[in-house]
Amino acid sequence: MSEKVRVVIADDERPARLYLTKLLQTFQEVELLGEAENGPAAVELIKRTKPDLALLDLQMPGLDGLAVARSFQKEPRPLVVFVTAHDKFAVSAFEVEAFDFLLKPIDRGRLRDLFRRAMKRLELIDLLEEDPSPERAGGAGNGSDRRYLERIPVKQKENILLLPVSQIASIVADGELLYVTTVKRERYCINHRLKSLERRLDPARFIRLGRGTLVNIQMINHVTPMPGGVLQLTLINAEQLLASRAQSRILRKQLLGL
Repeated sequence: MSEKVRVVIADDERPARLYLTKLLQTFQEVELLGEAENGPAAVELIKRTKPDLALLDLQMPGLDGLAVARSFQKEPRPLVVFVTAHDKFAVSAFEVEAFDFLLKPIDRGRLRDLFRRAMKRLELIDLLEEDPSPERAGGAGNGSDRRYLERIPVKQKENILLLPVSQIASIVADGELLYVTTVKRERYCINHRLKSLERRLDPARFIRLGRGTLVNIQMINHVTPMPGGVLQLTLINAEQLLASRAQSRILRKQLLGL
């Protein structure tokens, strides 16, 4: 990733674009690549400039912000941030995995925090995608030819710790943050989507306990049935985690053969 966050904006109201442009120009870490005044123009601008982040007004002619985001579901897309005067679209924004959601009028402090988090996310994406280690070879393959992550990069101040996946006991999501706990109960925080990271991990090694939790199968010490038909897993590092009711049914077959 470059030292700056490369941004495009899309809004059908010229005063809104002008206000946002002036606001972005106050951030040294931001490079504005272009503006679009409607949805189709936003799609073309994103394809042409390949930005890191797109600030999309939710209500635009031609294609609204949600439709613009959905048009990139089958190909790489930037981090998407929706901008609107109404918070009623928050659920829809979550469904298309938006990075964030900004309400008008945009607060500069809120925008500064957004860019700080975006830079962390982009750094992690680069590390995950550009790791030249042999185990990454053939990562796009299927079946037995597929290679999964063996290390996860974790920022520690000015250094990058390459945490072996074999040492990870659990990964728990909290919003857009992931908390990684090791067999020694060391805890690290990374900024990444759980669903995206799960696709990079060996499913024979990691299993879901619920919407926001992954567990290393080799770290499970014992399983305890709990009221309501759920299972409690105790890991070898003494960490205790509950599986959802639906996942408990799957785990009974997968782990216990019941």
